[in-house]
Amino acid sequence: MSTQGIKTVLHPVTDLAAAKAVYTALLGTGPQADAPYYVGYDVEGQHIGLVPDGAQQGMTGPVAYWHVDDIEAKLAEVTAAGATVKDAPKDVGNGRLVATFADADGNVLGVLQDPQS
Repeated sequence: MSTQGIKTVLHPVTDLAAAKAVYTALLGTGPQADAPYYVGYDVEGQHIGLVPDGAQQGMTGPVAYWHVDDIEAKLAEVTAAGATVKDAPKDVGNGRLVATFADADGNVLGVLQDPQS
């Protein structure tokens, strides 16, 4: 089962205002989602998110999310290949499901499934 590629990357940040200034300068546009708990940019088909206090949520660095059509099937496929589920699928709003897993070296990867149209 193939993926739709990496379209979302979330970055843990400790100072949301400072991070927002840097990412706005880097991306050349303001955020499309701007809340105290999450700031998100949509640029050139990618979503870049800033997660305040992400380290307290277990984020040790940026997490790339591979977009998939069936999150459960993809998790079954990667775990059969040796990955370990870190965070089971959860709805983060409007039917969007996200989950994370670790590869054999402990690298954290994400999968994301949008609601079916």
